[in-house]
Amino acid sequence: MMNQPKAYAAKRKGLIKFVLVGMLLLPLAIFLLDRQAFTERPYMLLPLLAPVGLIAWIYFGTAYWLEDGKLRYKSGPWKGVIEVEKITQIQEGKTMWVGMKPALARNGLVIRYNRFDEVYIAPENNQEVIADLLGINQNIQVVKQ
Repeated sequence: MMNQPKAYAAKRKGLIKFVLVGMLLLPLAIFLLDRQAFTERPYMLLPLLAPVGLIAWIYFGTAYWLEDGKLRYKSGPWKGVIEVEKITQIQEGKTMWVGMKPALARNGLVIRYNRFDEVYIAPENNQEVIADLLGINQNIQVVKQ
């Protein structure tokens, strides 16, 4: 029997908004400073717009959901699946600066699974995600930072 997937919104706060706005303004500013170069060679805008597309894809395409006993995540081109039964620890309120980080904000959840794997996610409501994961695997150790 297939369970209905439960989705969790990603927290979108902090630096990511400024990066997105800055990357949108940069091609616009360059275009306004030298319109002639871009009207003669419009393909020159492509290298400036490609990073904007990637950042926008990450910003609008970051999501988390529980489906069939698995925590799934995606953030732009990156996606992954974690079996909830293999989760050993969740650190709440911590920010991971290195490693797999499909998140847009700080103070999220560091999820440790398997033997050495970990991923950082930042849902809108940390407590809801923790409660749902504990409902599937009661052996998860929750550590508050």
